[in-house]
Order: sequence, then C-alpha cells, then structure tokens
Amino acid sequence: MTATTLTTDYLVVGAGAMGMAFTDALIDHADVHVTIVDRRHAAGGHWLDAYPFVHLHQASSFYGVASTLLGDGSVQLSGPEKGLGERARKPAIEAYFDDIMRRRFVGSGRVTFLSASEYRTDGDAHLVTSRVSGETVSVEVRRRVVDATYLSPSIPASTPPPFAVADDVPVVAVNRIADLSEPISPARFAPGAMTPRNFVIVGAGKTATDAIAWLLGHGVASNRITWVRPREPWMLNRAVVQPDPLVSLKLSADTMEAAARADSVDDFFLRLEAAGVMMRIDRGLLPTMAKAPTLGEWELDLLRSVENVVRLGHVRGISAREVVLDGGAVPLPPDSVVVHCAAAGLKYPPLVPLWGEKIRLQTIRAGFPCFGAALAGYVEATRDDDRDRNRLCPPNALADSPIDWIRMQLRGSMATRSFMAEDDIAAWANGCALNPARIGPDAREDPAVASASARLAEWAGPGLLRMGELSALP
Repeated sequence: MTATTLTTDYLVVGAGAMGMAFTDALIDHADVHVTIVDRRHAAGGHWLDAYPFVHLHQASSFYGVASTLLGDGSVQLSGPEKGLGERARKPAIEAYFDDIMRRRFVGSGRVTFLSASEYRTDGDAHLVTSRVSGETVSVEVRRRVVDATYLSPSIPASTPPPFAVADDVPVVAVNRIADLSEPISPARFAPGAMTPRNFVIVGAGKTATDAIAWLLGHGVASNRITWVRPREPWMLNRAVVQPDPLVSLKLSADTMEAAARADSVDDFFLRLEAAGVMMRIDRGLLPTMAKAPTLGEWELDLLRSVENVVRLGHVRGISAREVVLDGGAVPLPPDSVVVHCAAAGLKYPPLVPLWGEKIRLQTIRAGFPCFGAALAGYVEATRDDDRDRNRLCPPNALADSPIDWIRMQLRGSMATRSFMAEDDIAAWANGCALNPARIGPDAREDPAVASASARLAEWAGPGLLRMGELSALP
C-alpha cells in the first residue's frame, strides 16, 4: 500500500560508487533535487559486503566522487609499494561514502536517500518499498530515472558457489577466512584442530589473489594452499597506473606502441609485458583472461610461491574426497576448507546508449567507472540534447578476454578524443582527480610532460588502427 508521494528531479537507483559519482557531479553543476534508493542500509554498494581485508586495487584518488578526494592523495612512504599512491582499505571506503551521503548529499537538502529499500515500477509509477517497515513511497520523477546498477558486480559474500558441494564439505566465502575463530560447519577437521590444515582457493581473479596474499601474509605456508585456477590471467602492473601525468602518458604511449608493432593479440600482450605494463603469474603459459586488475610486483612474487595449482577448467562439484572440474578430478587435500572466490565479479550486459528511456550508467573510457559516472553526471547537467550526450559519452564494456581488453582500450580512446575536444569538458576533466589521464595547468608547462605527450601523439594513430585490426572493431 502506498503511504506517501515524493517528488524529485532525478531518481538514482543504486548508491554504489557509480551512482554516488554521477549524483555528485550532477548536483555540482545543476540546480536539481535527486532521490537515491538502495537496498542496502548505507551508501557504498558492494563495498559493504566485501571481504574485510580488501584494499582498493588502484590509487585512492581514482575512486569515489569528483568533489571530494578519497584519502589525502599521498604516496606510500614505506613497504613494498613505497612511492605509489595510497590505496584505501574497506573501513576508509565505507566511511568515505557514508560521509559523502550524509554531509554533502543529504546535508545539502538537495538529495533524499531511501536506504534499505527496493525499487520497482508499476506501469508509469515508480515505487520504493522499505525493507524495514514495508511502507511504499510513490516517487514522481520530473526529469530522469538513472540506473546505477547496470554494472553491479557479483561477489562471493552475496553469491552462492557456482558448483555443487557435498554436505560434508566446508565451503566458505572469502570473507570468512579473516575470522576463523568461529567454527566452520561442517566440522570435519582432525580431532582437536582449531583451524584448517589446508586451503583450496577457487577462482582466478583479483579476489583469489587477495585471499592468497592475505593467507601467506598471515603465516600460512604456500604448500598448504591449493589454487584452482580455471584460466590464466593478465594483470596490470600497479606501478604504471598512478595519478601522475608522466606515468599516465608513458602507459598510454607504451600501449599504443605495443599495439602498433604487434603481429597478433598474444604478441600485443607480450609486448605490454616487456614494457612493464602487463604481468602474468606463470610465464610459461599465455593467459586467456584479461579482466586486468592491478597487481603489485610484490603480490606477484607471493602468488608465484604457490605451486599446487589446478588447471583443469572450472569446478563442477566438490565431495569429501575430490574436486571435479571440466577437465578431470583431483583429490581434495585432507582437513581442507574450500574458499569461494568464484563469483562472476564484473558484469558484461549489452552495450546500450547511456541516454535512452532512462540513463544507464556504464564505463566510458577504458576502466575507471567512477570517472565515467562523474563524466555522465557533468554532461547531463551541461548538455540539453540526448544525441549530443550519447556522442560525448559512448558506452564501453569491461574486459574479460584479451580481445575484450583491446576493444575496451579502443572504444575508450575514441571516446576520450570525443569528450576532450569540448573545451568545458576538457577543463573539468583535467581538474578531476578521478581522471587517470588528467594533466593540470602546471604539468602542461613541464618539458618532460610535453615530451611524453609528443611520444603518445606519435604512436596513437598507428596504435589505434592496429587495435581495430586485432580486435575486428573499426
């Protein structure tokens, strides 16, 4: 039963990073009211469900909203990533989004947040039902509905394992390994054992690599870890993805030169590896997976210490005696806990125009979803024609395979050329910390930056042309 009616200019569905970044840029550049609805109790999206030891995979300054820096923009002063941009941990990320929502958004009087609520439509009506009280609010939207959930990831904490599990096999989401003080059910470890003797990590993505690095960092010997790795992944060297114009320009130029010189898709990635851009765990195998999260070289060394690697495809089922995979079966080590890191993660829905019957937020340049969402918010606020908006912000897809990664780079490069040709957008983007390619006014006077820009200009045309040939994308 509908209790009240609420009127707003924009209804944003999803208070994750992209919904927050879009709203922030929109209210910064337009006098509008926004209502945000999310099924979770607070802002932050999947970070509220993430494993407790997670860090951002990139520098903090690339994440969050355009108006407010996440962290202080400092570099790490010690440790294996000395000199690289700080990377926020889960508690800091949660606190950041909570502060943005309460202080900047709701505190301004221009944003209403309907938390712990479900959104649905009934004909032309927009209905929001509280998961706590059961009361329903009808929302009258004067301008737009914004779908900020189109790319919402699937994570182990909220996704069951994608394989069959026997009743007597202890399988836990990655979140649980940080607290094994509570009994794991079913209890099938050796009598008197307080913790598992062995860990079986299922998954080939960043969640699995984080889990392994955490276990090794907490004294678990590498021979107690079995890594079920369905595919070999390419990963970006974190050192080349930094909030520094010289680093950014070199990364772009190295990528374009590698593409221009490449004989094949695999040759392209091998050239990127030689340039220090890409990394792989096993140098004897060519990866077929290229979601390309960032990874530190120190993490790579840890991962390479795990020698019990199962490469028989995806897991189909696990019994008390064995792990059954696409390509066969292997024994389950005694007293093992199976760590589920095999959620789909990134989403790959069809590419659709951002502006249609609603606004569907998607990435625009290669990766960096917060910047893309903020850009869409700025363009929504400053442009009046949807055709122009879609021209400036064409949708891009996240990568899964090496060809996907090339297509993502090509689409992103062409989109960047389009929106950076607009004087106001270029000025905004070069002042936006979320933009990994930003070059501030002071940096443009630096001779080293000018030289790096010239090198990028030299290779950009040939590189983009070759990417189109390699990926069959014009």
